[in-house]
Amino acid sequence: MILTGFSKTALIAGAMRSSPGFNTFLFLSLAFALLSLGSAISGQIMQTVFDDYYDSMATTQCLAEPGSLMYGGGVILNPEFIHGTSAWTVFGQGATESRISHTNNRFMVARDRKCPSDSFSQKVQLEKGMFYAFSAWVQVSRGSETVWVAFRTGDGEFVRGGSVVAEQGCWSLLKGGIAANSSSPADVLFESKNISTELWVDNVALQPFLKKQWRNHQEESIEKVRKSTVRFQITSVNERGLGVGGANVLIKQTKPGFPFGCGMNFHILESADYQNWFASRFRYTTFTNAMKWYSTEAKQGQENYTIADAMLKFAQDNNISIRGHNIFWDNQKYQPDWVKTLAPDDLRKAAEKRINSVVSRYAGELIAWDVVNENLHFSFFEDNLGENASSMYYSMAYKLDPTPRMFLNEYNTIEYSGEEKASPGNYKKRLQEIFSYPGNEDIPAGIGVQGHFGTGQPNLAYMRSSLDILATTGVPIWLTEVFVDPGANQAQNLEEVLREAYSHPGVEGIIMFAGPVYAGYNSMALADKNFNNTLAGDVVDKLIQEWRSKDLEARADEEGFLSTTLLHGEYEISITDPISNSSSTSRFEVTRDSFRKIYHFHI
Repeated sequence: MILTGFSKTALIAGAMRSSPGFNTFLFLSLAFALLSLGSAISGQIMQTVFDDYYDSMATTQCLAEPGSLMYGGGVILNPEFIHGTSAWTVFGQGATESRISHTNNRFMVARDRKCPSDSFSQKVQLEKGMFYAFSAWVQVSRGSETVWVAFRTGDGEFVRGGSVVAEQGCWSLLKGGIAANSSSPADVLFESKNISTELWVDNVALQPFLKKQWRNHQEESIEKVRKSTVRFQITSVNERGLGVGGANVLIKQTKPGFPFGCGMNFHILESADYQNWFASRFRYTTFTNAMKWYSTEAKQGQENYTIADAMLKFAQDNNISIRGHNIFWDNQKYQPDWVKTLAPDDLRKAAEKRINSVVSRYAGELIAWDVVNENLHFSFFEDNLGENASSMYYSMAYKLDPTPRMFLNEYNTIEYSGEEKASPGNYKKRLQEIFSYPGNEDIPAGIGVQGHFGTGQPNLAYMRSSLDILATTGVPIWLTEVFVDPGANQAQNLEEVLREAYSHPGVEGIIMFAGPVYAGYNSMALADKNFNNTLAGDVVDKLIQEWRSKDLEARADEEGFLSTTLLHGEYEISITDPISNSSSTSRFEVTRDSFRKIYHFHI
């Protein structure tokens, strides 16, 4: 028999764990069945053994006791260390042991470590094309340290699957995952750079998902978070509010509720074709460069907003909402040349002039600002003006214009599972630092994750777990600069990333940094030089249509009621009385709060 996904023993153990009260006879019967059935039904066995749900639980709290085990451990054997070190081996140097806490909880310890990867491991079988959701509860014996889960594949490559800053004295959730790019055995292990600390681990889980299952999760989530079931009551003005039975109804969506947009650059001012291409598709945008400091004040004291102003007018003329990008960039490389050499006092004066100028100029015109871009990876303003520089600029921006949502905007948070500086936990920590700064508590905060993905299979398991963690803040999440490196599967990878983002309950908007070749978007072109779609462009157009409601023609029941499920957004409803032929047209909006809401219309 061929069992794909993981070992036969793990299949049996996984089935046993997933069935409370499983007795010995049933276990042996299942074991016999699994070990004797032919490969023709192995796929069916996998489908029934795998969990059909995804566990979105996440927390960044450090708990006195480890949280519960997810998925019964999935393919991990002895995940709670009830049987001591059984199924686990020493990885590298050092020693491992099982300990029991004062609350009688068993956990695993790696001590006397000589290298960052010295810990303990368990071998699993990864299958190409599958996603693996990982979770564990970790602690360190002193201080606080970043702890990663890593997978050493058959060819010796180490692939990190996520990290958490673990602390002494309490348990932190390490949640992540990997996408298997090949089929091979892999060692699951833990890493920490500080070899002087012990690693404590409990409740380890690795749950495999077929791509079909992952897509099903997305579709189920979309039904819950992007649509609402609503009811309409149609009454007659002349008949004292009696229902208009059999009223003919036509419902058209005029604006989708989910912001899905695209970056634009100055070339939009030069081409009617580019303008038509853009305005026919998108209602949200970010100017990729036009508002940045190096664009508006290339020479000190010589401000020039000509291009940004013209792009703003085009957007407003076409009912396109704009995210402001950006007030400052914390990377020294991207300062205007004259700014890089300023003394601290001069830099402070120049920065104050900049923020007053750009925020005041576009006050009331923008839906968001990236205030200090890439604030976790870089620290130009903190290094020169003090550790609270960014926090103060968020405060200043809000006072100048309280209407936009103020975003922290970073890369690698959701797209790179080996990230440390901008990991989801560190992102959340930095967000809390900025918005807990005195006076910043009431600022509308936004989480901006750029989403720059490489050429390989996007690690959707890590992406989803990262969004789960960020969503614990309750702050709206936007993917702000979605980009997928060119390659044979660029269009497919882009579609997977966009679907994953759209289906997540915490995500409230997506902006791509892409466009037509005409405008210089060669690496992720949505249209060629003649504005004909590329494969990636076909994906985008397909999703635009999929994520907006189709026209609905229906008839009210005999009492004038009509129920339906609609994607969130703005709508126009036209109603005709089949007897009197009188009609009316109204507008309404469906949101997350519209579930089972009754809309009343009169004719």
